[in-house]
Amino acid sequence: MDRPIPAMVAAQPELRKKGKLHYKVLRRLVPYLYVSPATLLLVLLMLFPMIMVFRYSLMDGAIMKKNAAFAGLQNYLTIFEDPVFWQSVIQTLYFTVMSVVFHFIIGLAFALLLNTNRVDPFIRSILRVLYILPWLFTAVIIAIIWRLLLDPNGVVNSILMALHIVNFKVEWFSSTSTAIHALTFANIWAGYPLYMVSLLAGLQGIPKELYEAAGIDGANSFEKFWHITIPQLTPIIISIALLDFIWTMQVFPLVWMTTGGGPIYSTEVLSTFTYKLAFSRYEFSLASASAIIILIMSMSVTYFYIKHQRQR
Repeated sequence: MDRPIPAMVAAQPELRKKGKLHYKVLRRLVPYLYVSPATLLLVLLMLFPMIMVFRYSLMDGAIMKKNAAFAGLQNYLTIFEDPVFWQSVIQTLYFTVMSVVFHFIIGLAFALLLNTNRVDPFIRSILRVLYILPWLFTAVIIAIIWRLLLDPNGVVNSILMALHIVNFKVEWFSSTSTAIHALTFANIWAGYPLYMVSLLAGLQGIPKELYEAAGIDGANSFEKFWHITIPQLTPIIISIALLDFIWTMQVFPLVWMTTGGGPIYSTEVLSTFTYKLAFSRYEFSLASASAIIILIMSMSVTYFYIKHQRQR
């Protein structure tokens, strides 16, 4: 005679299935729990302020008025109608593009110099320390250094006059014709070590067999550089150039500490233009609209960077 199966025993397979299901769910949630503190911090410090700035850009008299009215896109139209804004856009692009190009050229030249066997290893060690020095200084120190060097009575003018290149004291940061170029030069000097270090690491990772095989095929030094070195370094070059473009486009301390956007807006860039709108004119709505425009420009470059990283 068959005995009846207890209800608890009969329910054990279902309990096991539920237990496995709960275990799988918990296992999938564990990684999200680990990153949740960083995600919460990111939302509080970045995402929430971005939303608030976007909200301010759609208001009339944000922060300054208790009951700020909705203005729609009027603040953006006001920004686009300001000639100083377009001047700052052009000068920002000039400052950024020239910096990125010369960062790459100087960084690659120094990386090749430090990677060659024709220079004594001891001298190469000294050069590495000297070449990386600009990377160790803060933007404030860099600004002070170049203000002293490019002062009308500074070292640069003294050397140029001693060599009879110029016969007068050049006002590098005070002249509308030279200020943006002097500022760009200072930024180039401050930023090339990033390229140098990254490209040097890339050069040391290129297999020597490729150069040996190219030498057997009769390739000269330039052909080896063009057909082996550059293709091998291309992923690094593109990644650094895109990041450098984003960072340089938002440079503020160096510009503010050297020229402050002057003289007569000749070195006004988007970062100083936005800062003056907010803290000199107290037009927080216009400043928010300008900040959103900078964000959109940066995100457009970031899109290409992320796309390139995925392709890699």
